[in-house]
Amino acid sequence: MFWILTTLAYLLGSLSFAILLSRLMGMPDPRIGGSGNPGASNMLRMAGKKLAVLTLLGDLLKGLLPVWGALLLGMNLQQQAWIGLAAVFGHLYPLYFRFRGGKGVATAAGMLLGLHLPTALLAIGAWLLTFALTRTSSLAALIALPLTLPWLAWQQPVLLLPMSVLTGLIVWRHRSNLRDLLSGHERHF
Repeated sequence: MFWILTTLAYLLGSLSFAILLSRLMGMPDPRIGGSGNPGASNMLRMAGKKLAVLTLLGDLLKGLLPVWGALLLGMNLQQQAWIGLAAVFGHLYPLYFRFRGGKGVATAAGMLLGLHLPTALLAIGAWLLTFALTRTSSLAALIALPLTLPWLAWQQPVLLLPMSVLTGLIVWRHRSNLRDLLSGHERHF
């Protein structure tokens, strides 16, 4: 059952709400405009608040629902985390969209909300504070997720390995943002 849920989580994660909503509303593909990223931040730039919020909610649910499904089926916390990670991986490398996905931050937040609420609140709080101070979404993500690792080592060590993999994937997907941050060319809101 674990592998079936992992596969279903990847397939659910592969649904790109930014792309689907853009098509539905007759908007340009978010991968060809703005930052080129099919996520809520780029949808805010390209399509406005309404579609950005819908994208954010859809991406959050992609991470949350597989974790809840695994919980309802009696899987342990680490299994739930790996299944949630499959949803994030689907968002990053979506089967339906030629493996060109988003950065995974909202889907990771949904995963965390389902796994361990205190850690999710820590990550969301760190993201919000960093964003409020810098107006830079990528920097907020690059600070928020790594910050959860020492906390998890203390609070939920069983989640440390899947969350370390998640953090590595998110940092990898933000590597161009990291270069732009270091050179002073990163986009700000």
